[in-house]
Amino acid sequence: MSPQEQAEQRRGQRLLFVSLLFGVLLNFPLLAVFNHDGRVGGVPVLYLYVLLAWLTLVILTAWLVRREGS
Repeated sequence: MSPQEQAEQRRGQRLLFVSLLFGVLLNFPLLAVFNHDGRVGGVPVLYLYVLLAWLTLVILTAWLVRREGS
């Protein structure tokens, strides 16, 4: 297996891990933890959690793809 093929395989494994991680983070048990009447800066905690989890997913995915691609 060539080094390029190994790098592609590692990238695929890392992206699979990231997708599984965020599947867990955006699943019912953790969402239920943040589903209460509290607010942070006027924003409901659940909305803030989902927004930050999504933003982290986008940034982490972009970082993994750029880092491995160069």
